[in-house]
Amino acid sequence: MTFAFLVAAGFGGPILGRCAAIADAAERPNIVVILADDMGYGDMGCMGSQTLRTPNLDRLADAGALCTQAYVASPVCSPSRAGLMTGRDPRRFGYEDNLNAAASNYATRPELLGLPPREKTLGDHLRAAGYATALIGKWHLGTGDGFHPNDRGFDHFCGMLTGSHHYFPATMKHAIERNGKRVESFSSDYLTDFFTDEGLRFIDKQQRSAPEKPWFVFFSYNAPHTPLQAKREDLQRFAHLPDRKRQIYAAMMFALDRGVGRIRDQLEQTGQWDNTLLVFFSDNGGATNNASWNGPLRGVKGCLREGGIRVPMIWTWPAKIPAGSRCDTVVSALDLLPTFMAATASKALPLGEPMPHEDARNRKRMIALAGTHDGINVLPQLTDEDQRPSRRLYWRLQGQAAVLDGADKLVRPSHRPAELFRVASDVGEMNDLSRRETARTDQLFRLLGKWEASLPTVPLWGSSPYWSGDTAEHYDAWPPREEPFR
Repeated sequence: MTFAFLVAAGFGGPILGRCAAIADAAERPNIVVILADDMGYGDMGCMGSQTLRTPNLDRLADAGALCTQAYVASPVCSPSRAGLMTGRDPRRFGYEDNLNAAASNYATRPELLGLPPREKTLGDHLRAAGYATALIGKWHLGTGDGFHPNDRGFDHFCGMLTGSHHYFPATMKHAIERNGKRVESFSSDYLTDFFTDEGLRFIDKQQRSAPEKPWFVFFSYNAPHTPLQAKREDLQRFAHLPDRKRQIYAAMMFALDRGVGRIRDQLEQTGQWDNTLLVFFSDNGGATNNASWNGPLRGVKGCLREGGIRVPMIWTWPAKIPAGSRCDTVVSALDLLPTFMAATASKALPLGEPMPHEDARNRKRMIALAGTHDGINVLPQLTDEDQRPSRRLYWRLQGQAAVLDGADKLVRPSHRPAELFRVASDVGEMNDLSRRETARTDQLFRLLGKWEASLPTVPLWGSSPYWSGDTAEHYDAWPPREEPFR
């Protein structure tokens, strides 16, 4: 197989498009976010996989715009979600590392371990705009007081507050709750199917009880995150694959794809599909331990190579976005908020007051320079192929940092000098240009340093030092490769 994922460049600056008036409810779209967890960049048919079966995701890509150069805010789950949920670079408010241990394991105050209360979520913004809101599945943005989804803009929550969960909850000790109460019975014995059931029930209830009220549902699946567990009948479809882990991963992706198909089917059958704005992507790149495949990208979850932060993204809105289109310019998960606000003709809620741990001077300086939010409204980009907005994105995690500026990306690993890649044409980050293009390297290095110095706060917590070494090891250990066992 020859890799054919060369992408065009985009350039950027932070803009938050706003509209003056709120449109009539009948004109505003319903909104669906479907998030996979640790999915590989190449692990859909439409992205090159020849072994996985993702007919519904492929059909979704055919129904709208497939974005091949989309980025998330972090290469690990929790800060990535903090970014997409707020439309703000999570480093702005100290949300830099993962939340993957008990509060007693962190050298910080427990009340800081989560999405800061003054940060507004997609649920907050859309509920203020008149939407009914629900989050189904994985939260991973704090478990203490004030961090619960029901306190953060979501009328309905069913799922787990933590970062991972086993997939057969009825047969094991589980932590699945519904609006603060433990779930006692499950409509499906497999968690991915149960989450689909729960979200569809919410949509059905909304249409029956308040058909004039638009709704927003965030299907936050934990698949295909470990533990690797799949239904027997799904596993049988992939028994021909020689690797057991890849079999299970393929079966988990098949169940996720089944959920996507069921969501679309219900919307079509109830006449809601044409006026539903839907976006699908993964929270970060493929992980080292779940048999995922990052296609032509170098790197994996946890590192700032493309394989950790670049994901395929699908946008559909049959009433607005042309079917069968492809967007090869830069798109970010930070763009969800401004795009949703533009689609609903609503204003974003104002930013909350600064927290005590923030440097007020830096906060004021950064807002003056970059605004309150970090994404842009991408609807013009998705509906007009001539739109190529200027983009600039930053990342930092566990001693490594990176900046994407147009076609170029500078990565500063934790364990060696910075490297420069032209990712618009070198998608696999094979050719380090830092010694040949010293002026550009110096320019981006200074740009990255200026951004870091302007952040209003230090990280509110850190991961175990183990992860820094793990990240450095994976930085070089995962080159682009052919799809395994095809």
